[in-house]
Amino acid sequence: MASTASKSDAPVPRDTNFVLDATDRAIVRLMSDEGRMPNNSLADAVGIAHSTSLGRVRALVDHGVIRGFHADVDPATVGLGIQVLIAVRLQADARANIGSFARDIARLPGVMNVFFLGGADDFMIHAAAADTDALRDFVAEHLSRRPDVANTVTNLIFEHTHSSALA
Repeated sequence: MASTASKSDAPVPRDTNFVLDATDRAIVRLMSDEGRMPNNSLADAVGIAHSTSLGRVRALVDHGVIRGFHADVDPATVGLGIQVLIAVRLQADARANIGSFARDIARLPGVMNVFFLGGADDFMIHAAAADTDALRDFVAEHLSRRPDVANTVTNLIFEHTHSSALA
């Protein structure tokens, strides 16, 4: 549902050799709280030159630390008043299709996030729907009817609190 503003839809590979220093961590922490913080305010907050701040943010994006910038849209304001977490277990013989399953599900309307899990369930899908009828239709049409899905468990989200404490 949230769109990422980037040059390409392809994710930037993570540079596992890139080391964040204290200034990089401060930038990440501030941008996690307020992704639209102007560069001059960001630079002033971490005590570096404006041009240095711009270069560091570019490097954080280029190295895959910052994956994108997006609008956090309240689903209810666009007619999707119900949010759910749907645990999905695939059939044992469908494990080879894990990547394609995740891509297919992520493209469906109302899907906000798809998480590949370790443990009893294979995926957790965070989705939003207009109402219980639309939710039932989503689960029935897009999950239960798939031959590769063994089981689903739908959990209604009453409230969500976002945390940005990463760095």
